[in-house]
Amino acid sequence: MADPKGFMTTPRQDWPRRPVGERVRDWNEVCVPGALLPVIGGQAGRCMDCGIPFCHEACPLGNLIPEWNDLVSREDWRAAADRLHATNNFPEFTGRLCPAPCEAGCVLAINQPAVTIKNVECAIADRAWEEGFAPPSPPDRLSGRTVAVIGSGPTGLAAAQQLTRAGHTVAVYEKDDRVGGLMRYGIPEFKMEKHRLERRLEQMRAEGTRFRTSTTVGRDVDAAGLRARYDAVVIATGATAWRDLAVPGRELAGVHQAMEYLPLANRVCEGDLEVSPLSAAGKHVVIVGGGDTGADCLGTAVREGAASVTQLDIYARPGTERDEDTEPWPTYPVRIYRLSAAHEEARELRTAPAADADARLFAASTLRFTGDADGRVRSLHLAEVDARRRPVPGTARSLPADLVLLALGFRGPDRADGLIDGLGLELEPRGTLARDAGFATNVPGVFAAGDAARGQSLIVWAIAEGRAVAAAVDRFLTGAPSRLPAPIGPYDRPMSV
Repeated sequence: MADPKGFMTTPRQDWPRRPVGERVRDWNEVCVPGALLPVIGGQAGRCMDCGIPFCHEACPLGNLIPEWNDLVSREDWRAAADRLHATNNFPEFTGRLCPAPCEAGCVLAINQPAVTIKNVECAIADRAWEEGFAPPSPPDRLSGRTVAVIGSGPTGLAAAQQLTRAGHTVAVYEKDDRVGGLMRYGIPEFKMEKHRLERRLEQMRAEGTRFRTSTTVGRDVDAAGLRARYDAVVIATGATAWRDLAVPGRELAGVHQAMEYLPLANRVCEGDLEVSPLSAAGKHVVIVGGGDTGADCLGTAVREGAASVTQLDIYARPGTERDEDTEPWPTYPVRIYRLSAAHEEARELRTAPAADADARLFAASTLRFTGDADGRVRSLHLAEVDARRRPVPGTARSLPADLVLLALGFRGPDRADGLIDGLGLELEPRGTLARDAGFATNVPGVFAAGDAARGQSLIVWAIAEGRAVAAAVDRFLTGAPSRLPAPIGPYDRPMSV
């Protein structure tokens, strides 16, 4: 421990955000540039170097958190970067996008604010790039084996990088025109600027990973033919089959899925479009769904200049402290009131005057949509719900709605592209890809990882899956124990009661 009394003498201090009035006028990341390094050493010094560090267990990557906290507090940035990259291929992504289950598992969090693990991670990752501590790591020699990775989200990229570094020749197939999956077109620019993704992709290209964009396996490329061309195939397409809302009026124009809306806003930031065809500018927007994707829609609509934005959450408003009976330490408290940057903006700008808090209406269920004579949505009708999510009589009301965004999560991989049927892959009853304890599907040489097999999850689980499936594929290709790390198994789940 660099400071044995740090957790008692130094209060928690998070990375400050830019003023709301400034940041909603651009698409840059919300935190103040350069404001993290002056405080991060003291924050790292709050780590207690626990004998049993539950932050390790809370993070599926097994990040060596006490080790790099100590190194940062001593300003040994190179060593800290080495320890961070030993378990995480993309810490600059997780440091910005992960909800930090490691902090929920921090021993200090039993009765005090947790160590700012996520901020420390981000500081190390950024410093590593600035100081040149993250050079390409091409293999010393090639194995002669080839692998196709289908999907370029965090799982696919992690698997590809690990397998490339092990000496295998890897090609990543991506259906979109750019690499990155949801990190490219699903995550708004204000949460992670895409130059960070481009920087990591250039590293991977320098290491030897090849990318094939605008290629949908199963449609543009025959799935069975692809399997025959490669020694192994990793399916990491994500869970892209979105959940819908079967209520009257769903067919009205102006009712869209969140993942129809967010990619277009990202394409504006990429320079592909001047204005999004689904822009919220001047519109009354209602977002159905209380999760992170809904918050991303909220922040995007605010920046596009919506007349109002309201977010509906079917669950009751949670408390500000974890419920120790249902979600005790060190589990990750799902039902807790959190104020994201987007909600902070909505609260200050009063985007939804009728909302309970910030822009959210809690315990609210959508009953139907109504529209005008041209078939465009104009109102959303809702009602309060009880603890069993049943409408409460006498609570029906309506909200003006020119644009409705459905952010209700995902069921599993989409079968429309023909990949699953083309390979004859078996599915679990819930719609995800079936696999065994070694990440292998029912088709020899074909492996499944990430949200496509696990179901919708966090970015740290996606990267952990990519690293673990890479080890499984390496074993399959070499016929010997792999030297690649396998942080999780396919049946591992987050800590729970």
